[in-house]
Amino acid sequence: MTQTSDHDTVSFGFKDVARTEKQGLVRNVFDRSARKYDLMNDLMSLGVHRVWKDITVTKAGPRPGARLIDVAGGTGDIARAWLDRADALTERRGSNQYAEAVVADINEQMLLAGLKRGDRDRLDWCTANAECLPFESGVADAVTIGFGIRNVTDRIKALKDMRRVLKPGGRFVCLEFSRPTTRPLEKLYDAWSFGAIPQIGEWIAKDRDSYQYLVESIRKFPHQDAFAAELEEAGFERVSVTNLSGGIAAIHMGWKV
Repeated sequence: MTQTSDHDTVSFGFKDVARTEKQGLVRNVFDRSARKYDLMNDLMSLGVHRVWKDITVTKAGPRPGARLIDVAGGTGDIARAWLDRADALTERRGSNQYAEAVVADINEQMLLAGLKRGDRDRLDWCTANAECLPFESGVADAVTIGFGIRNVTDRIKALKDMRRVLKPGGRFVCLEFSRPTTRPLEKLYDAWSFGAIPQIGEWIAKDRDSYQYLVESIRKFPHQDAFAAELEEAGFERVSVTNLSGGIAAIHMGWKV
């Protein structure tokens, strides 16, 4: 079901909370998990998230002179990879146009964790809410969001604002956990998610509750077709879905025409 601002409550994992409370609750989750975020991503996905993100970067169309806004960009791995790919094309073509990227995230601790990995030229960091991005309209060639849309309070509002900052002809690329396409895989994935991930969070990050929320939030997120319909509701055209690893994750794309 599409979220609207008329609802008094929204989901926070398997719980319903007041709409006004969710943003703070999500911020607390990522404040606690920021320090071990990249390591936990490797453990939770057995390293496969790196392959998924590489495909996401390709679909985001890195090229000389382009500008990316990576929303909920966390520690900046998608933005860095996108810039690396764009710079390689610049050098190969002998161009004097260099791409730019912005990592926008509502959680300052995540941005600080990213900066500790090292800054780089033409990469900016910005504290920003996905529902009201602090950028002018029509400034980005691509907008990406990786594993962040399910944590947004009002998805439609966020999708519309991400579309707003795109240039005409710009692309939106969303990487998110989704629904396995077969029942046996779904059962195996549920066993791993609920049986192993919170326990790994307790052992490695000393924080079981945050990772319990994360797996619950994945289960509450709409299936592929339902989320594709939300992109269309937000105004995107030529919406497409690419399943990854049997639907454990999916890339949703839409265009601002």
